[in-house]
Amino acid sequence: MAELPPRRRIRDAELMRALAHPLRAALLSYLLSAGPRTASECATAVDSSASNCSWHLRQLAQWGLVERVEATDGRERPWRAVPVGLDFGEPGESHERKALAGTWLREEEILAQRYLDTVDDVDPAWRQAAAMSTYALRITPDELDKLSEQIDALVRPYVAPIRKDAPPEAKPVHAGWRAFLRIEADGRPGG
Repeated sequence: MAELPPRRRIRDAELMRALAHPLRAALLSYLLSAGPRTASECATAVDSSASNCSWHLRQLAQWGLVERVEATDGRERPWRAVPVGLDFGEPGESHERKALAGTWLREEEILAQRYLDTVDDVDPAWRQAAAMSTYALRITPDELDKLSEQIDALVRPYVAPIRKDAPPEAKPVHAGWRAFLRIEADGRPGG
C-alpha cells in the first residue's frame, strides 16, 4: 500500500482559536466527509445560512484549510477541504487547544445525536453496520499510544479525501476514536 498523506498539524494558537468556532468545525468536518460542496450545500448540511457559511469558508481558506474548485455546471464554485485529517496535539498544552478539542468533541456529539434522532429512517444495512462501542481499558501510556497508532493505520485508507477506490454505494460515515485517562467525579484519575 502506498504511504498515506499525513494529517495537518495544528499548532498555531490563532489557528486553534479560528478552528474552535463551532460553525467552522462543522464546515470543515462536512467538507472532509462529503467532498467539494457549495456554500449553499454546506448551509443545508450544517444548519446555517449560505452567506454565513460563505464568510466562514473564506476564513478557513485564509488558513489554507479549504479552497475553491472549478464548478462542474458553470454556476457557484464549490469549496473543498485541503487537509486529509487534522492533528490537534495534546489537549492540555494550552487554553486554545482545550477550546479546540472541546469544539470538535461537541461536533462529534452533534453528529451522533443526529444519527440517533433519525436512526428509524436509516437503511437497515447501515443501521446494522453502525457501531457505538465503549471500552474500559487497563493500559499503559505506551500501550495506548501504540493502540491509537494501530487504529489510525486501519482507518486512514478509508478517509474520504484519501480513498480513490470507493465503491459507488459508499457514503460518508463519521468515525471517532477517543481514549484518555478516566477522571472520576472527584477530579482524580481512576485507580
